[in-house]
Formats: sequence, structure tokens, C-alpha cells
Amino acid sequence: MDFWTLFLEMWYVLIGFILFATGLNAYKNINDNRKYGALSFWVILAFLFIVGPYVPNQLNGALVLVLGVISLTKSVNIGDIEQIAQPFRDEQSNRIGNKIFIPSITIAIGAFLFATVLPMVAPSTVSAGNLGYIAIGISAVVGLATAFVITRAPAVTAVKDGTRILRTMGSYAILPQLLGALGAIFTAAGVGDLIAGLLKGIIPANSVFAGVVAYCVGMAIFTMIMGNAFAAFTVITVGVGIPFVFAHGANPVIAGALAMTAGFCGTLMTPMAANFNIVPATLLETKNEYSVIKFQVPFAIILLVIHIFLMYFLAF
Repeated sequence: MDFWTLFLEMWYVLIGFILFATGLNAYKNINDNRKYGALSFWVILAFLFIVGPYVPNQLNGALVLVLGVISLTKSVNIGDIEQIAQPFRDEQSNRIGNKIFIPSITIAIGAFLFATVLPMVAPSTVSAGNLGYIAIGISAVVGLATAFVITRAPAVTAVKDGTRILRTMGSYAILPQLLGALGAIFTAAGVGDLIAGLLKGIIPANSVFAGVVAYCVGMAIFTMIMGNAFAAFTVITVGVGIPFVFAHGANPVIAGALAMTAGFCGTLMTPMAANFNIVPATLLETKNEYSVIKFQVPFAIILLVIHIFLMYFLAF
């Protein structure tokens, strides 16, 4: 294993340890038999992150099925998790103010900078995808350090609050990984080709605009179904993007990037994107769990229309 592979694996191992700590936290703080289910869920997930690449795929698949069974027993998504006291929230809110957004911005800027710099120092044999993952990991550490400076919180707070938030999210925390895998499975099963066959009789072959509309709207709708634009991207690009947009000479970089963000318009409108739309409503303790989606829908539709025209005028 070379240095870069080891460096990338380190981030997954670190996530695994946080998941393991979440399991211990759940076991200590749940006072009934559900603690065994919660402990099992988080420990199995930690196992998959830490040693998943080194055990047979059949074992990984069986453990994912066990995670699903445990989730069905309602041992993981438990609402009675101790929350931060309101007086402390108010005090910290008044003291920190809008500076609380600086760590998030630092992560975004850091990811961009590291993703730009790392290819210049890494061997050409390291894939751009792996360097992107490493860039996100490094920028996350920089963002965490920034948060420590701004909040002046002790280091143990990162583990304590990290495990509390993971327990609050429950099994929704692994939806992005599962849905991303589902997209790869759909593509391998030929769903994209099936969609292309169905649309051949609907979309005019010589109409660029109709192809663009189908690509953008298809990304949004399939993302709403799957809850994840990354999962929808491979399927819709194979089934709609390549035969009806790229075949007319569209710039793949521009069209592909706009298709992905058109999919995110669907993310704004679906409860399937639970980590974006349902979990925040839970954390904010809103009266209706769909409150976030209701506010986002008008803006998502406007953004989707803008994406259609941007792709039509910029990608050709």
C-alpha cells in the first residue's frame, strides 16, 4: 500500500472510530433493551468503515442487510437524546454570532484549494477521485480547528457533539452511501439503457432543447426518487444525457456539471434526501417534518428552469 492510499484509508478509519464512539455513547445512555440494537448498528458500521476493504464483499453485504434489519427494530432512530440546554445555546449564539459559519466556509474553500494543489504533488498514478476525498478530509480537519478557535470549546466536545449528532441522525446518516451504491447497481443492471429506449419515442431526435429539458428534469425527478443526485447522475446520463444531449455536441464538462446541480434541485424537494430535509427539521424541532421542503420547493423549481436555459446556451 503506497503513502496516498494509506493516507486516504486513515480518514475512513478515523470515521470508523467516531462511529464506534457513537455506539458506546448509545449503549451508556439508553436505559432499555434498545441499547443493544443501537450498539450493534454503530459498531457494525464502524467495522465496515475500518476493515470493509479487507474482508469478503459477501460479508460486507450481509452486514449491510443486518443494519437494515436493526433499523427496522427502531433501535437506532431514538428521539429521546439529550440535547444542549437552551440557556447555553442562547449564550453561545450571542457570543459567537455569524462567526459560526466560518468553519463551514473554511471547509468549502479548503476542499477547493487542496483539490487544486494535491494533483501537483501526488504521483500521476493516484486517481483524481481519491485526491478529492483526501482534500475533503484535510479541509474538514482545518474546519474543525477553526471551530475550536472560534468557540474555544475543549477538544472532547468534537467527539461528544459528533456522537450526539450522529445518534440524532440515526440510520439516515448512511443514506448517501447506500443511495450512491444503488445508483451504481441501477447502471450495472441496465436501467439507463431502458430509460433511453423508453424516451426514444417521446423526445424528438433532432431537438436539442427537448433533450436538455429531459436531461435536467430527469435528473431532478430521479434524484427525488433516489434522494441523491450522485446516484441519479450515472443512470440519467447513460439513459438521457449521452443519447439526447452529448450526441448533439454538448460540452460534456459544462453539461455534466449543470446536470448534477439540476439534480440537486430535486434534492431540495424530496424527503428521500433525509439528511438534508428531514434531519434539519428534526434538529430545529419544527412542528412539521416537511417544513424545510415546503420552503425550498419554489426556489428549486426556479433554479431548475434556470439550469435548463444555462445548459442550452452554455453547453453548445
